[in-house]
Amino acid sequence: MEKQTADGNRKDSQQNKKSGQTLSTSLDEMMNLFRQIFKDDGTLRIRVINNEGSEALRFGLVNVDGMVDKHMIQEGVIKPLMAFDFTRMDYGNPAELMEKIRTQVINISDVVASTDLNEMISAIIAGKTLLLLDGYAGVLNINAQGWDKKAITEPVTEKSVYGPREGFTESLIVNLTQIRRRVQDSDLKFIFSKIGSRSNTQICICYMESLVSPNIVKELQDRLGQVDIDVVLDTSFLSELIRDEPYSPFEMTGSTERPDSVVSKIMEGRVALLMEGSPYAMTVPYVFVENFQASSDYYINFYFGSFNRMLRMVGALLSVSIPALYVALVTYSQEMIPTQLLLSISTARVAVPFPTVVEAIFMLTIFEILREAGERIPTYIGQAISIVGALVLGQAAVEARLVSAPMIIVVGLTGIMTLLNPRLTGPLIIVRAVLLFAVFFLGIYGYFLGMLGLVVHLMSLRSFGVPYMLGIGSIRPQDIKDTAIRAPWWHMYLRPAMIGARNMKRKGSNKIGRRP
Repeated sequence: MEKQTADGNRKDSQQNKKSGQTLSTSLDEMMNLFRQIFKDDGTLRIRVINNEGSEALRFGLVNVDGMVDKHMIQEGVIKPLMAFDFTRMDYGNPAELMEKIRTQVINISDVVASTDLNEMISAIIAGKTLLLLDGYAGVLNINAQGWDKKAITEPVTEKSVYGPREGFTESLIVNLTQIRRRVQDSDLKFIFSKIGSRSNTQICICYMESLVSPNIVKELQDRLGQVDIDVVLDTSFLSELIRDEPYSPFEMTGSTERPDSVVSKIMEGRVALLMEGSPYAMTVPYVFVENFQASSDYYINFYFGSFNRMLRMVGALLSVSIPALYVALVTYSQEMIPTQLLLSISTARVAVPFPTVVEAIFMLTIFEILREAGERIPTYIGQAISIVGALVLGQAAVEARLVSAPMIIVVGLTGIMTLLNPRLTGPLIIVRAVLLFAVFFLGIYGYFLGMLGLVVHLMSLRSFGVPYMLGIGSIRPQDIKDTAIRAPWWHMYLRPAMIGARNMKRKGSNKIGRRP
């Protein structure tokens, strides 16, 4: 045992020499060392503590203001050190005294000894408190972190009429607790690590050990290990850095701020990644149909859940198709439009000086500007500006003969259809623009060629080895029971293929839970 301790002290000494600093047994020198390391940092707090019964014992506390629980430090560290009668304690050297202080004096559960300067610096930055003893070249690392945390509230971007109202916060431990409350199973695993060469942001990989594919977990860890960046502020940073297709406009990783959504995904065999300081959890693998799924689908009758999901799918298709088809038919294929409708459109466009495609691009751009403005200002004002702005500008543009009335209807329908799928807003804008330019040059053929190219692109995508279009066009009944429709729970007794392949059964048979 003494040999192991000596080897450990020798290793710590070598690490400290590599860092360019040497630990001293003098309390004053150690405090000056920390003052030098954290020079010009006004949040550093250093305090000297003397024991009431033994003036020869001097202690020092080092921490960062605003990141520690002052009440915990006062009651669990300062008061015990000042009031404890050390004359009754048997100890042979400062190291032995420090160990007895850790086990017998300090009233805080998470306390570890450290003689590595780099660990000490990391601990201070993380909000922990260091306890120093005059005559000992080491510290006790006390976990008494404490700072203001946002209360658990309803998710802003994923509101639901039915189901849980709790959302993730910026505290990693609070978020993991919400997951653990919902899955009280030892099979649930949390793997912690840090990322960001300067930020040292703590992240956690969360999965069900008996359900997840080990290859997916390993692939995620390998990609995270290759990330070389100085600071990471949100899971979206990592999503962009580890995605399979970096230049595709479609998201290759999932993102949610709902604990129930994360739990449902890891129970299907997916992996979740959470981060300190981010209220969003990233999930992998991610497939295309997840863009149309909403948590409320599973809390209402499966008929209405399926109807709402099909509405979102139809809305995504129409949001990219309506402007392109309108331009193609009005510009090139007028014979395909009914005579009365064609006469009405022609009458409305008599005094409009711009081609149809220019009208479409102009009005779609105005709509996107209004949408962006509504997101960047307070909610109650933003909604009013978006609605009133669209009405006023649309009416004024028609009266000024800058655009035709049918184009206002086309753009309005397009915008409403886009709002049905907030996760696809960016990709839909890009696809819509590509189709507009395709029909401008090739007419109706440009639309079909563009849609064909879109299908080919989607079919070629993969997310962590899983086809992006998994479940679409499948002949396996279980693969389509949670895609365009939301089947009853008694029919969804198998997990998605290739994701939950390690343990396919959700329950024993399709009859369990079904009423006679």
